[in-house]
Amino acid sequence: MATTEHPAPSRPEPSPPSRLRAWMLEGLSDMGKGGGHTGPHAEPEPPHRGQRWWRVMCLTGVDYFSTLGYQPGIAALAAGLLSPIATIVLVVVTLAGALPVYRRVAEESPHGEGSIAMLERLLSFWQGKLFVLTLLGFAATDFLITITLSAADASTHLVENPHLTSMLHDKQMLITLILVALLGAVFLKGFLEAIGVAVALVGAYLALNAVVVVVGLYHVLTAGHVITDWSSALTAQHSNVFAMIGVALLVFPKLALGLSGFETGVAVMPHVRGDADDTEARPAGRIRGTKKLLTTAALIMSVFLITTSFITTLLIPEKEFEAGGQANGRALAYLAHHYLGNTFGTVYDVSTIAILWFAGASAMAGLLNLMPRYLPRYGMAPHWARAVRPMVIVFTLIAFLVTWIFDADVNAQGGAYATGVLVLISSAAIAVTIAARKARQRNWTIAFAVISAVFLYTTVLNVIERPDGVKIGACFIAGIILVSLLSRLARAFELRVTSVTLDDMAERFVRDMASRRMRFIANEPDRRDIAEYRDKIEQIRHDNDVSGQEDFVFVEVTVTDPSEFEAGLTVRGEVLHGRYRVLTLESSSIPNALAALLLHIRDATDRTPHIYFEWTEGGPFANFLRFFLFGQGEVAPVTREVLREAEPDRKRRPRVHVG
Repeated sequence: MATTEHPAPSRPEPSPPSRLRAWMLEGLSDMGKGGGHTGPHAEPEPPHRGQRWWRVMCLTGVDYFSTLGYQPGIAALAAGLLSPIATIVLVVVTLAGALPVYRRVAEESPHGEGSIAMLERLLSFWQGKLFVLTLLGFAATDFLITITLSAADASTHLVENPHLTSMLHDKQMLITLILVALLGAVFLKGFLEAIGVAVALVGAYLALNAVVVVVGLYHVLTAGHVITDWSSALTAQHSNVFAMIGVALLVFPKLALGLSGFETGVAVMPHVRGDADDTEARPAGRIRGTKKLLTTAALIMSVFLITTSFITTLLIPEKEFEAGGQANGRALAYLAHHYLGNTFGTVYDVSTIAILWFAGASAMAGLLNLMPRYLPRYGMAPHWARAVRPMVIVFTLIAFLVTWIFDADVNAQGGAYATGVLVLISSAAIAVTIAARKARQRNWTIAFAVISAVFLYTTVLNVIERPDGVKIGACFIAGIILVSLLSRLARAFELRVTSVTLDDMAERFVRDMASRRMRFIANEPDRRDIAEYRDKIEQIRHDNDVSGQEDFVFVEVTVTDPSEFEAGLTVRGEVLHGRYRVLTLESSSIPNALAALLLHIRDATDRTPHIYFEWTEGGPFANFLRFFLFGQGEVAPVTREVLREAEPDRKRRPRVHVG
């Protein structure tokens, strides 16, 4: 059956905004169209014009590889002499757990939506929305703590530099806030992902770390007593290998920061160059390139994690890792200065500061891509949340607060960061387990279920040992849910139908009525027998004193998922019992669907339609809650309110009659 599609009824033209408002909301009207990216990222290029996978790897690598700036020090504080063994456990979990999980996520979510979108597809109604909001809270924890922790560690490298320590030794908080503010300022001006800059930063940083590792290994091997002293102390603390492994497993959750970067790796996959025959439905080349990206990044990071943990544990005195020590938050920089001189050490510091700052930029870009993808679509954020600059200000202010709460301390933020990382990885593992089960892949289902159990155990253990992480995560979740529900409430009467499509029969009804007064009856379908429609017309005529010669068309709306906010509207016409014309619609909200249909008919015919309701029984407040939660309830007054907000000109507004 042929259909015609029209855009949703236009909203009234607002008054010209101020220059500041226009600058702040620049690009807002284009956000979210066509399912595109709504953050600062450019639209992904077509498959033949994308970037080579190893270049895109550097984009996620600024987040993943930059953890080398603080991971060895955190591992030494958490595991002491067992740091290398605990790090090997981390590497095993990375390669045997996180890597296969996210390779599967890349297959299931090839457009960069990530594991949250996979889980979103499994749940509907309000429980699905609340579940996604909870995951968004942990994602916000992950990304925001990435910004604040990276800035704090960058300031640590700056303050502890031998050339600057006397001048900056008590300025770490101020420097961290300046770095966060600088990050926000860059995004306010306009930030485009510069993959070339990421390649240069990652290349230089890994090369400098390789030099430090080689020199460190040389000193370990040439000074034989170092290994002997370490092994002796280790056996003195732990009686056998199994005891060592057991303790390493217990401290593993504290090392979970070394797992960060996988979610970002999937988020940037739309930029990976695919094959010439890739399609949007199945971009096989992009998926294959992303798997190479994830695998190569994990292997590089695993090598560096093991070697850096080994040399820092054996070559740095234990007291230097503690708060106030020269290696606190900067273990590899300490070795660079100690063994290669202050000139090389300063170059290393500059490289570390640059990549840590750029890691914050990557996290900010992730936030700006993630939040507009869900919240405005759910009706749980104001319109300006689709614009980059207002959200940059919000996230920057939150980052200031987090920095102040944690006193710009890298170690203090580790728990919150690890919690965010582990929850996201656990959710990804659960998502791919469900996907494998649906695909009836028994072996993969079992394997992913085991991986999910490992990550869930690790997450729970991390929460028990470091509850500060889940506390700040809970604050983000509570804040997101509260703001989201308030926003949804504030936008309850907003016209939120994106398009209206009428089939041939519906178009015929409208054209036929355009020559006379257009009267519609809102009907809640029940038995749909001849008596239902006959009695309804008689009731409307009696309640509203309408002549018997007037003709009516029934409008019936079936509520689908009332938790959805924006959607298109499809209108179908049918003739029942040989005489009653009925327009049927499916929507998440009855009043919004009726208002959108009336405005569309007015615009298409240039005539004012009339619609007739009967009053709904029950208290107004209870009926409003029914409308808010279930899309139905006090239909007549809400339809009128939606029309009033959408069309301020009373002369052009469709007429609502209630009897």
